[in-house]
Amino acid sequence: MITVTADKRVPVLEVENLTMQFGGVVAVNNLNMEIHEGEIVALIGPNGAGKTTAFNAITSVYHPTNGRILFNGETISQGYPKGKMEKLYAGENKGVYKQDLHPTPDKVTKKGIARTFQNIRLFKNLTVFENVLISHHMNAKANLFQAVFRLNKEEETLHQRETMELLERVHLKEYAFEVADTLPYGKQRHLEIARALATKPKLLLLDEPAAGMNPQETDELALFIKEIKREFGLTILVIEHHMNLVMDISDRIYVIDFGKRIAAGVPAEIQNDPAVITAYLGVDE
Repeated sequence: MITVTADKRVPVLEVENLTMQFGGVVAVNNLNMEIHEGEIVALIGPNGAGKTTAFNAITSVYHPTNGRILFNGETISQGYPKGKMEKLYAGENKGVYKQDLHPTPDKVTKKGIARTFQNIRLFKNLTVFENVLISHHMNAKANLFQAVFRLNKEEETLHQRETMELLERVHLKEYAFEVADTLPYGKQRHLEIARALATKPKLLLLDEPAAGMNPQETDELALFIKEIKREFGLTILVIEHHMNLVMDISDRIYVIDFGKRIAAGVPAEIQNDPAVITAYLGVDE
């Protein structure tokens, strides 16, 4: 007989009864998810399943219609149906939550959560170095007055040194002074991840990092993600449609369809789950 011991660690990220509703459309419905320190967890599902909507709620781009997000045991975002939504609400767990908490995305980043986007959002006319340096400024202590009158030279020198060190650690130093838009597509993806790393996150969210990549670039990305997890001591949540990549890098996988969680488990379990197969491949009439 196998005894299963419950994991009593406080999750790095806990998504609790998350519902996102836009008008009459419930994009995410009662999503529950936990990610523990050092894991790579994938959130997968068919197009339109609600994956990026969940990412936007976690990073406070969206305010939860209902439910809450916890980071290292602290509630960082919470919402409940109110106003017109109180009557329109079609999700679950109405009445469970009574408080509102909606920080701006930059405050969530400062707490230690960084993300990339499905579509590359680099400063394309700036150099690789400048792209990463800008993100380092998220941790700047100088105020506007000090910056304008160049009273922050010591701190700026530190940011520049850390930027170059980071580029070396992620194998982009040789491209440091090239314009971002001139990089090969795969390297642009790596640069976007490096820019997120410059904010010194504890949790990194990757939104379809392999989108548009060829097979060789995808293989290189898998190695890159494993390397930065080890090198920077990261916990990673990834959305991805490339199933070979997902199965290669993930410790655990959550699957959602039409906004609802339909499966959770290790890669081998997910590959053979009938509900997952139906969601992706459909069933005969």
